[in-house]
Parts: sequence; structure tokens; C-alpha cells
Amino acid sequence: MGTIVARKRKDGSTGYTAQILLKKGKEIIHREAMTFDRRAAASAWIAKRETEIRERGPARKVDDPPLKDVIKTYIADSLKEAGRTKGQVLASIQEDDIADLKCSEIGSPQLVDFARRLARTREASTVGNYLSHLSEVFTVARPAWGYPLDTRAIDDARIVAKRLGLIGRSKARERRPTIEELETLMTFFAGRKSTAAPMTKLVAFAIFSTRRQEEITRITWADLDEEHSRVLVRDMKNPTEKTGNDVWCDLPPEALRIIQSMPRGKGAIFPYKPDTIGLAFREACALKEIEDLRFHDLRHEGISRLFELGWNIPHVAAVSGHRSWQNLKRYTHIRQRADKYTGWKWLDTVTKKPGA
Repeated sequence: MGTIVARKRKDGSTGYTAQILLKKGKEIIHREAMTFDRRAAASAWIAKRETEIRERGPARKVDDPPLKDVIKTYIADSLKEAGRTKGQVLASIQEDDIADLKCSEIGSPQLVDFARRLARTREASTVGNYLSHLSEVFTVARPAWGYPLDTRAIDDARIVAKRLGLIGRSKARERRPTIEELETLMTFFAGRKSTAAPMTKLVAFAIFSTRRQEEITRITWADLDEEHSRVLVRDMKNPTEKTGNDVWCDLPPEALRIIQSMPRGKGAIFPYKPDTIGLAFREACALKEIEDLRFHDLRHEGISRLFELGWNIPHVAAVSGHRSWQNLKRYTHIRQRADKYTGWKWLDTVTKKPGA
């Protein structure tokens, strides 16, 4: 009743798929499969399942699509629109070998093997994010659509992956742009076509407001409380929730001046695509040979600046939007009490109103 089929994976290793097929006459009344890294494990699983089937009878027939189809269903049925990172992760999983396996073939060994493949080219924190997003698919697959994905398998796999060091917390980046690097970037951006996104304003606003790339592009004029110098940051990034996580954040004077310099309208204050901003920043860094600087580092620069001005954690959190002050404790070692942007010539440039 049970057979084992060996097949080469894309990474060169061999997987052993144990298959159980039960017929009544010409009709198939039961079929299931599971893939293992070792033939011995596949044989042991067949023996165990055959015993269970003889004692309890075959399970009822269920839909058993490949994982990639389940992910498609998850995305299509979800009322919450997946964020950019989550969407990219799920798309990447669909390109991996594990996505070709049927639901019943995916156990913790296959998931751990998947984590190992990811760990060859990705940081431990990124591997953890992949398993976390995949876990959401597992959580709803059986109760929502009856697909035989085992939540215990991915829970076990995450425990094993953590013990093996395949997943872990991200390392806090300490990269900050120097005034010289900012001078180079701002000069470069100022020389671009007038029809391009105003990167000088966007770079300066990211620093002085401490806002993330996507948050900047979501702020609308309706979200601005000019009287109290604050903005409503919609769908702010959060470990447990994103959509609907709207937070009022204070605007330092420099950030408010940059907003006031933008053309008034009814929609977004900065009506540009996050990907366009990110691409422009990366290209500028590459052309000007500025190494290992990301747009997100501007947020770190802005938060560090506030601590350098002598602000305390609650005051900084009111600007940065941190819900937990724990994440801001890494800045408390800063003892500098000066503003390196005092007299910064670019502040006057980016706060000029159109036509001024």
C-alpha cells in the first residue's frame, strides 16, 4: 500500500516522498503523502500510518492542494491587504520547493529544511519573518478551507529553527549619515529634474520627523494638525498589527516647516510611491559611492538627534511613535548635547515654499 519516491530538490539534496494509496475496486478511497529527508524516516511513517488506517479506517477524502495554491487562496480571501514586506515574503515562498508540496506532505522536517535553505542567504531575523508569515497561512488553512496543513508542524519547526540558530532577532543597525554624506546626497538630488520626486525635502523630512519611508507617503493634509504640530500616521508598523494602527505623532518644528512648504491639496502631502523614493536613494548612494546607507537609517539619525538635543524617552516616543519605550533604551547612552544641524544650509532650501 505504501511506496517511497526519491526526487532531487533544487538545492541538490534528495527528498523521499512516502505515499499511501488505498483503492476499493478501481476507486481511490484514500491517498496521502509526506516527504522526508531520510528514506528510513519515510519507511517508518508508512508503517505507522498503515497501522493507524487498519485500526481506524481511512480518513475521509479532503482537498489536498500544493502549498502555493493555499497561499494564493489566503491572499485572495483576506480582507486585509498584505503589506509590501508580507506580500514579497509570500511571493518568495511560492517560488521555493516547499510550495510544490501538497499540504499533507508538509511536516516540521520539511519546514526546518525550508528554514535552512533561507538561512544560506538571509539573516536569522528574516528567516523568522518568513516562518511567521507562513504560520498565518497554516493557522487559517484547515478551519477556513479544510486544507490539511498542520499548525503543530510549523510551531515545532519554529522551535527547532530557533534552537538551531536559523531564526533570531534582528541586529540593531547603528549606521548614521555624516553631514558630508548628506551634503553629497542633497547636492545630487538638487540637481535632478524638477519633475522628479523632491528628494531633498523627503530626505530632510525623514530625518526631522523620524518617519519611515511608507509612512511619509501615506500622510494626507487631512491628517495634519497644524495647530498642535502633529500628524496622524496611519497603519504604523507594529510587531503585532499594522492595518488600522493609526498613531498621532508630534512634529518637530523643522518637520512642520517642510510640510508647510509643500503645495496644498486634498490628498497626500508627499504624493510619491515608496518604491520610487527607495530606488532614487539607493541609486544616489551607489553613484556617489556612499556605502551601506539605507533610507531607513534616516529615521535612526532623526531619533539619535532628538536624544542628542537632551530629550527624554517619553518626549522622543511622542515623535517616533514607539509604543514600547524598550526599543528606545538603546539610545540612552547618547550624551552629546548639541544639534549638528544648527546652521545646516539645506534646511532653508527644503522649507522654501513654491515660487518663493
